[in-house]
Amino acid sequence: MKKVLSILMVLVLLCSFTACGGNTNNTPDTQQPSTQSTATGEDSQGNTSEPSGTDGQIDTSEPSGADDQIDTSEPEAGSDSLVVYFSWSGNTENVAESIQRQTDSDIFEIIPATPYSDDYNTVVDLAQEEQRNNARPAISGAIENIEQYDVIFVGFPNWWGDMPMILYTFFDTYDLSGKTVALFCTSGGSGLSNTVNEVRALEPDATVTEGLHIGSGASSNPDDAVSEWLDDIGI
Repeated sequence: MKKVLSILMVLVLLCSFTACGGNTNNTPDTQQPSTQSTATGEDSQGNTSEPSGTDGQIDTSEPSGADDQIDTSEPEAGSDSLVVYFSWSGNTENVAESIQRQTDSDIFEIIPATPYSDDYNTVVDLAQEEQRNNARPAISGAIENIEQYDVIFVGFPNWWGDMPMILYTFFDTYDLSGKTVALFCTSGGSGLSNTVNEVRALEPDATVTEGLHIGSGASSNPDDAVSEWLDDIGI
């Protein structure tokens, strides 16, 4: 009986050693997974990381070869003469453009802030009313750099023996002291009337030359008359 018990004990011990040896490589992996995903840049908490190589800030550096300073220099001055004109029918505009071409001047059109009617009779009546009221119709736009000009050509149609009242707005707005002012006008036959003397009174510190009048019929081809006038006034 003792022999049988001894054999059983030996068998039990052998089974125990075999079981222990079989569990050596079955330990669970307790290492935590990586918190970064190289494909999406998003961690396990849903936070998005910056792509590799960035510092999380926008690049504000200048491109290669860019100047470190902004160029704040003023543009070069243009012409030293300016043609200013108001034209209702287009006749004065033709003369203004001829003067501009022959003198290489800059040019500025006086445009009423409230446009005049296209109807002749309506404009005639309105022009007379403006004169009676000594009106100053507003000008759309402005000459920002008038100080750079030495010579100002000023053109207009003769309305009721005078400049249109919007020209008085122009002379009230700008101080032309020290400049040469040359008037030109178009009309059916009334000429410059007293406008040269009027402008001399309005601009006492400017040099106002003899003016140019071109009849409406000749305004479509004014180049010869303009050229002769420019020679006469020395411009």
